This record gives sequence, C-alpha cells and structure tokens, in this order.
Amino acid sequence: QLQLVESGGGLVQPGGSLRLSCAASGFTLDYYAIGWFRQAPGKEREGVACISRSDRNIYYVDSVKGRFTISRDNAKNTVYLQMNSLKPEDTAAYYCAARSGGYYTCSGGGDWYDFWGQGTQVTGSS
Repeated sequence: QLQLVESGGGLVQPGGSLRLSCAASGFTLDYYAIGWFRQAPGKEREGVACISRSDRNIYYVDSVKGRFTISRDNAKNTVYLQMNSLKPEDTAAYYCAARSGGYYTCSGGGDWYDFWGQGTQVTGSS
C-alpha cells in the first residue's frame, strides 16, 4: 500500500522553528515529485513548496520564501520541510503529496498530485 505519513507538527512561538517530515512507505520517494500544502480553518488549501524528482526544480509560495526549505533524503525515503521564523499566519494543517515521474517539474497545485498524507498540525502561539 502506498502511503505518506507526515510528522513534526506542534505548537510553536512566533519566530520559532519546526521541521516537518513526510515519510513514504510502500514505494520509493526518489521516483516522485513531492509537494507540501497547508490549509487553515476557513481557508483554501495552499501550495507551500514542492521539489521535483531530480531536485532541479524547487518552488516556494512567496509568503514562505527565505523562511522555509524543502529537501529530500532518499536514503531515509523522506522529504522534509524546514520552517524557520514562524509566524501566526503559518498556523495550518500541513500535508505532503506525491506524484510519480516529475523528474524536472513539480507543482504548487494540488490537483497535479497522485496521493496525499493525512497531515500534521502546526499551531503558532501568540
């Protein structure tokens, strides 16, 4: 069974950091492009970052540029989202998604991906 499992969410103060993990089971992540998305209550899902299979194409939404970093560790079959300088508006459920192929491309659009994880909650405290 192909499965993505997110972890690493939690409660964090403004300016703090978290590292989210997206671990794959049942398949090899290095054959997939991976995207990170988030959805806050009452808001639409937003593409946060993505990384192509070759790592040559990396995308960030403007609101996280310079603060978030997406990376993959194929030996651990895991993609990470390092989040620094967190803001209250980063509060959301965060999801990773995968699409096979995507050697040179990835997308900030959710419809492009084949399957999704269950999500992990990031909550900024005030």
